[in-house]
Amino acid sequence: MGVLAVDGGTPVWDKPWPTWPIYGEREATLLQRALDSGQWAYDGPLEAEFQRGFADYHTARHGVCVTSGTIALQLALEAADIGVGDEVILPANTWQATAVAVLDVNAIPILVDIEPETYMLDLDKAEAAITPRTRAIIPVHLYNNVTEMDRVMALARKHNLTVIEDCAHSHGSRWRGQGVGTVGAMGCFSLQSSKSLNAGEGGIIITNDDQLHERLYSLRNCGRMRPDADAGQWQAVQGGNYRMTEWQAAILCAQFERLPEQVERRHANARILDEQLGSFEGLQPLRKPAQVTRQGMYRYVLRYDAECFNEVPVAAFRRALSAEIGEWVGGVYHPLTQSPLYQPLTKRRYHLSEEHKEALDPARFAAPVAERAYASEAVLLGHVAMLAEPSAMRAIVDACHKLYEHRDELAAWALRDAEG
Repeated sequence: MGVLAVDGGTPVWDKPWPTWPIYGEREATLLQRALDSGQWAYDGPLEAEFQRGFADYHTARHGVCVTSGTIALQLALEAADIGVGDEVILPANTWQATAVAVLDVNAIPILVDIEPETYMLDLDKAEAAITPRTRAIIPVHLYNNVTEMDRVMALARKHNLTVIEDCAHSHGSRWRGQGVGTVGAMGCFSLQSSKSLNAGEGGIIITNDDQLHERLYSLRNCGRMRPDADAGQWQAVQGGNYRMTEWQAAILCAQFERLPEQVERRHANARILDEQLGSFEGLQPLRKPAQVTRQGMYRYVLRYDAECFNEVPVAAFRRALSAEIGEWVGGVYHPLTQSPLYQPLTKRRYHLSEEHKEALDPARFAAPVAERAYASEAVLLGHVAMLAEPSAMRAIVDACHKLYEHRDELAAWALRDAEG
């Protein structure tokens, strides 16, 4: 190992990484099928095929396609009759859509800090945040981890809460052999272009509850009854147009055929990094619950300790690691307590009353662990990189060792870079 790549040296890895999206003739064939069918809108055969296959893969009875992961969360909340004045607990470390869905049903997002070793919702703090107005909890299976669902369900039973799982990062994950999204009442997935299952835009809700299935269908389809529903048991509901097109479903059917092998490859590569970096000084993989029997992912996360690297800031470490492996290395989401994208007080539609407005202010919540993860700790690799060959994972490990062994040089470079 020579001098650092960021300082003009030879990188550890110079081979190409996988690109995204991955597609081929199968996507073209199914798009042509949709074109020729003349059924371009919703409830087409390709949408039905994808819904059934995705639900089966996640051990769910039902799947309902919608326009986005954000809308999936919103409709799940509406299906659970969450509305004005209700409080919904969610982690402060999540994409802003988790909270926005709560805002859009006129409920109040309650931002709770995360656990330092897992980056998942801190369930002790979640229970402490429960009030008589709390109606639901949204555990977010973020990056490459799953929330401790046994404890979530025990908490929900104790306090009579609806559990809606945000699975936007966890396509294919399983908890005790059960697909994520089916442990709670409903599970919501994003199918946006950066996700590990990609339709450009889109989402899907899964559930094992027959009544919720009917309600979700009506909510997404202008209040209409599902064609095969029992008219005697169906109840009218005010819905909207949140439908997926058959074009998106065509792409998803092809992409879904690739997903199981991709999930297994990412899982296997994550095990390599977990095993080889598990005892590394200064870089620790997230602690994973033993009940996770299959791990899908959006990002692979390492927890960085600057003290072990001569106080090199995490942003500089990310740049140095990226230079060594020739691939993107990033950080976690800006916590919602401070996020420039989460600004509920700027939108007049949320000002139902002065009391409601004050309750929405994200500044009233404390999330020191999430804020530390963002500012100084988290190092992320993308799910596309996790599709690379195992030797690429070993190169990541070698690059981490190289940066540690040359931490004096790394610190000197970081200081020069900071001074411009």
